[in-house]
Amino acid sequence: MIKDITVGQFFPGQSLVHRLDPRTKIILTFIFIVVLFIVRNFSGYIFVAAFIIIPALISKVPIKYLVRGLRPLLLILIFTVVVNAVFTPGETVLYSIGSITVTKEGLRQAGYMGLRLIFLVLGTSLLTLTTSPIALTDGIEHLLSPLKALKFPAHELAMMMTIALRFIPTLLEETDKIMKAQMARGADFGSGGLLKRARGLVPLLVPLFISAFRRADELAMAMEARCYRGGVNRTRLKVLKFERTDIYAVIFMLVIILGVVWDSYLRVRL
Repeated sequence: MIKDITVGQFFPGQSLVHRLDPRTKIILTFIFIVVLFIVRNFSGYIFVAAFIIIPALISKVPIKYLVRGLRPLLLILIFTVVVNAVFTPGETVLYSIGSITVTKEGLRQAGYMGLRLIFLVLGTSLLTLTTSPIALTDGIEHLLSPLKALKFPAHELAMMMTIALRFIPTLLEETDKIMKAQMARGADFGSGGLLKRARGLVPLLVPLFISAFRRADELAMAMEARCYRGGVNRTRLKVLKFERTDIYAVIFMLVIILGVVWDSYLRVRL
């Protein structure tokens, strides 16, 4: 399950999606998240799915690899759907046992929340899979640069966010190694009740935290040895600039937004 987490990992490539300006991809991802919450009909998610499937096909990121990132969130997804189905009030009762009542409106809301969570994970995963950590840092810093006039540490914040994303695969790999080493020594992480499983994680969490702190200390020492002083007078090998492909990406996003707005708000009136 640890290897199924795709958020924070980078899938190298030279496709049009990979070559997009990171600022364009970050902005479009945020717009995509907003669009998820304005969909009112299940048919509207066809346009949302197109935003995921078409760029994934262009970037040649395997759909199976992208969908695999949903496996670690399966329990959260099931919990979200069940809670919304049971606790959302409605008029059309479909099933009732004791104080538990499932309504048509509840199932509809559960479906919306489940699809939103799925597409939210897929959209953010597609961003990190097609954008290198360095490009992501530059994109975030450029977007936050207007706040520098207010003495906002844009570069430092962008660097921290990118380092956090960059170390997700590293920590997952370290976790997998520690789990295998502990299991070889007789540790059991999968059997027993909830309390026993929680106690079984102690031999895993302690060395993992020690390893994380050691890596953080080594990174800080390496940056200090190279006289790293933040974004002051910093130059870049590759200067970000918008290309024609970024315009095509914006047009594609506008088509998705118009499709969702038409399906959710205008189709019924017409």
